[in-house]
Amino acid sequence: MMKQQPEERPHTICVLVDNEPGVLARVIGLFSGRGYNIDSLTVAEVDPVRHLSRINIVTSGTEFVIEQIKALLAKLVPVHEVQDLTVEGPHIARELALVKVLGDRERLVQALRIADFMHARLVDSTPGGLIFEVTGSSEEIDAFIDLVAPVEVSRAGVVAIGRGEVILDSGREEKQGSA
Repeated sequence: MMKQQPEERPHTICVLVDNEPGVLARVIGLFSGRGYNIDSLTVAEVDPVRHLSRINIVTSGTEFVIEQIKALLAKLVPVHEVQDLTVEGPHIARELALVKVLGDRERLVQALRIADFMHARLVDSTPGGLIFEVTGSSEEIDAFIDLVAPVEVSRAGVVAIGRGEVILDSGREEKQGSA
């Protein structure tokens, strides 16, 4: 009888960090130094007063590997908080992509129909091409790309946030609006 391998699955991890030079390089180094892959990475300042940035990372691994990643992230000095949205409850994850389609009139009209059906927004048009902005889950964006067969795609990566009253924001109250 063969021993069953632990199941790998994707996890969305959010990390609240100091917004300072070198922090992103340290986070990426943690992954690359141990041979872990990053499927999606986004980072932006979320609190200019306290100089905090939020890093959204999508990675895959066994439960053991994901726990190890979270523990290693939490040990980095500029990290304030680490949250695995995949295991902490319901969350919303979205991605943005710009999708360029080139072709003859018939192909472009077909792309417009697909975009309308899939709620993509036309952001640029030339006589021989169209550029769409599409937001949604990674699976929805994959489906749009498969249908329109673009010549070029630029994806922004996954951004995610927990649903309800639980927040990732070190130093702020857990529930907003309580007296």
